[in-house]
Amino acid sequence: MRRPTRDSGESLRGISRRALVLGAAQFGFMGVLAARMRSMQVEEAEQYRLLADENRINLRLLAPSRGLVFDRNGIPLAVNEQNYRVVMVREDAGDIREVLERLRRLIPLSDEDIERAIEDMMRHSPFVPVTIAERLTWEEMARVNINAPALPGVQAEVGLSRAYPLGSDTAHVVGYVGPVSDFDLSRIDDQDPLLQIPKFQIGKTGVENKLEKTLRGSAGTRRIEVNALGRVMREIDRVEGMPGSDVQLTLDAALQSYVEARLEGESAGVVVIDLENGDLRAIASAPSFDPNLFVRGISTSNWTELNENPYRPLAAKAIQGTYPPGSTFKLATALAAIEAGVLDPEETIYCRGFVEVSGNRFHCWKPTGHGNINLHESLKQSCDCYYYEVCQRVGIDLISEMAVRLGLGQRYDLPLSAVAEGLAPTRDWKLKVRGEEWRIGDTVNASIGQGFVLASPLQLAVMAARVATGRQITPRLVRAIDGIEQPSMSDATLGLNENILRRLRAALDAVSNHTRGTAYGSRIVSDDLRLAGKTGTSQVRRITQEEREAGITRNEDLPWERRDHALFVGYAPVEAPRYAISVVVEHGGGGSAAAAPIARDVLLQAMFDGPPPLSAYPANLRSQIEAQQQRIKERVAPGSSTSGRA
Repeated sequence: MRRPTRDSGESLRGISRRALVLGAAQFGFMGVLAARMRSMQVEEAEQYRLLADENRINLRLLAPSRGLVFDRNGIPLAVNEQNYRVVMVREDAGDIREVLERLRRLIPLSDEDIERAIEDMMRHSPFVPVTIAERLTWEEMARVNINAPALPGVQAEVGLSRAYPLGSDTAHVVGYVGPVSDFDLSRIDDQDPLLQIPKFQIGKTGVENKLEKTLRGSAGTRRIEVNALGRVMREIDRVEGMPGSDVQLTLDAALQSYVEARLEGESAGVVVIDLENGDLRAIASAPSFDPNLFVRGISTSNWTELNENPYRPLAAKAIQGTYPPGSTFKLATALAAIEAGVLDPEETIYCRGFVEVSGNRFHCWKPTGHGNINLHESLKQSCDCYYYEVCQRVGIDLISEMAVRLGLGQRYDLPLSAVAEGLAPTRDWKLKVRGEEWRIGDTVNASIGQGFVLASPLQLAVMAARVATGRQITPRLVRAIDGIEQPSMSDATLGLNENILRRLRAALDAVSNHTRGTAYGSRIVSDDLRLAGKTGTSQVRRITQEEREAGITRNEDLPWERRDHALFVGYAPVEAPRYAISVVVEHGGGGSAAAAPIARDVLLQAMFDGPPPLSAYPANLRSQIEAQQQRIKERVAPGSSTSGRA
């Protein structure tokens, strides 16, 4: 049956419209294709001509500049300096050993350097640049650039390297950086691609380690074009990374350097705390080491020397070291007994030179005894027998509770390596850790800071700060990050009776300023700057009855490692305390002779913000102090470099 003519016409018109639309689409597509072909063949011809010669586009990470570290006054403690280096990309180099042999004719490379470089390249992806040599001179850098066509895959570049202007003075606090190792990767859960860059440096110790992510920043990228020989033809694109944050510490660099110089020849730790806000003004451990040696690659001889030194220069004694606190712990014993209501400060206890407990004899440092003595005199003269009696009334658990309240036996949240927790022992602790019941003799030993009690110089400084202020002083090391002030938490009260604290402080004043006080020889003679404190001596060996009967060997006659530790805790000025301090001198002998003079000198330096006048010292010491100040002036380096990011 034939369709009507009208229907056929409409069908033909519909087909014509579709054909027109399809044709237009085809012509449009061909037009776009032609325009793109013209662009590629004419406008981008040069780029594709290079690619036709087997050129490649590589994407490389750009390490960000590491954040800087400053002291409280803006003096740089950790900076970045320019570092000329040579890197090599394995996939661009071809025969890597042959290229390295050519390179060694231009710059110093040992057989060991070459083998290490090959090993590094084989351990990483072929497109990852591996550092072959660094800290090159400008002349060496120029020789490599001139010979670049003969060194496929090799590129000379300018990077950044870490440097520590104050060297050993801040080594234990700031720490140092070093290349990422397999051990580092195994113990940190960090997917940052920067860590895969060979020889990328991260913090190893101290602030550098604990604030690693803050200081590191984030990676940038660089797109480069290389030819078939691996030579960089041009940089196509660059996106800079985000630099690390700058960190300002609470340390006073000048005071820190002074303390390190004052401790020369000792194995010791010193901590100074600002009583207004808990800022750590100085954290010194002696002897120290130069952290720059580790950044640049420490030699075997230097490493051996540091490790075999009996004074342990690598140890941060002020933070990591724990010691029996000796008589400085009597503050905790006394406060615990008074608060528990078992001791009246005016009550006298008779000291005859020893106390017998459970068939054992516990001796006072003064063999003939102190006679009848009250709290004030017991602290001033550091009588041991007084505390042997007091501790039996109050018990170890309350003593330990007070010790923790004063700042002992706890780990502070500071960005430092291996902050020690110390130990304020209890009955439960001994049963759990040693599987033994607590004995009354343990309490007697603990009452004068011996036995199981352990404290770090940091904790002892906190104890002195809390006694001086009655506040829960909490140490702070980071003052600001990128200019943003960090919180201080030193306002809460200890909840101790102020009248009791006032009595205790009067006794600590007498320790340094009364003729019979144990630290009288280390007093400050200026009335408005008087020093208050407590000496301590902690034994590292047990003195037998036979030795006592034969006459105890003096510390100075013993081998160094068998001598007692010397301690001092204190604060100044007495009337309006500004700074608290702790000093521990390993095997220094007596606290009054070895530790108290250091505390006096450091506190005077802090209060005067520089060398104090000789008039602050007793007249008989002024010539000695003048010579000491001259020695320290020659030892302390002048103002450090202010260089920053390159």
